[in-house]
Amino acid sequence: MAIPDFLIIGSPKAGSTALHVALARHPDLFLSDPKEPKFFMCDRAKPDPAQQRGPGDAHSAQEWVWDPARYEALFAAAPATALRGESTPFYLWDKASHRRIHALIPDVKMIAVIRDPIDRAYSNWGHLWCDGLEPESDFFRACELEPERIKAGYAPFWRYLETGLYGQQLEHLFGIFSKEQIFVLRYRQLIDNTAAILDEICAFLGVRTGQVSTIPRSNVSTGFRTPRSTPSCGRRCVPGPSSALTCRHRCGGKRSGRCWRRCIRVVGADRPCRSSSVSPCWRTSRRTTPCWAGSPASTTRTG
Repeated sequence: MAIPDFLIIGSPKAGSTALHVALARHPDLFLSDPKEPKFFMCDRAKPDPAQQRGPGDAHSAQEWVWDPARYEALFAAAPATALRGESTPFYLWDKASHRRIHALIPDVKMIAVIRDPIDRAYSNWGHLWCDGLEPESDFFRACELEPERIKAGYAPFWRYLETGLYGQQLEHLFGIFSKEQIFVLRYRQLIDNTAAILDEICAFLGVRTGQVSTIPRSNVSTGFRTPRSTPSCGRRCVPGPSSALTCRHRCGGKRSGRCWRRCIRVVGADRPCRSSSVSPCWRTSRRTTPCWAGSPASTTRTG
């Protein structure tokens, strides 16, 4: 049966795509395409439409791989000696997935990348906003709407705050799997010490080290960057949330994402937003938002 030997389980907007692409280059590893099949979130059934009621959710749900035969087919091309893996960053958040994973592959190894919860939430909001799906232009107001959206049946990607509660998620995971099966790292470690971290992950998986040492620059954000070209609205925008939002307004409709992505790069971990309209709230949130400090996630590696 072609099932994965390891999983990248989280967290969304914390570097899982960059890690997936980097590990896919390793000669002893085989990573699935698509990257995020979300199989263990489905319980072998199509996603419940009642939980896919946010903008764009129904379309995204069509990409979920819920059929076991289709899931196995993702790994059919793997060389006999290669370790198979996939990367669904919602597995860490979805506690039901923990039980389903254990039932099918109890000896699996898991990698969890976590990111400053505020940075992660802001990046999450920016992703949906730039795709023209998030109607709320105020990040903090969007966070306030989270309970209402959960009640209305929005998909997991709309849970800007809840997805960042790593302590609760890891506590549940450690109650099902042994610590030796779980590798936890911070987003900043992946960005700032890439080669060493990739070697640690390879050693954890039991494959050769020294085979991969970089991650794709296009899949990580370390701060705001000047746009390389004029966005589709015809105006060159100054990097930052307010300028990007203005650009979105000028372009209108679905075209906004093309401008947004050229105008803004969401704040990197552990550095405040450079926009004066965001940074005061940032500092308040840093003092009042629950953190993972003191939880199992505060260690580089568990086990």
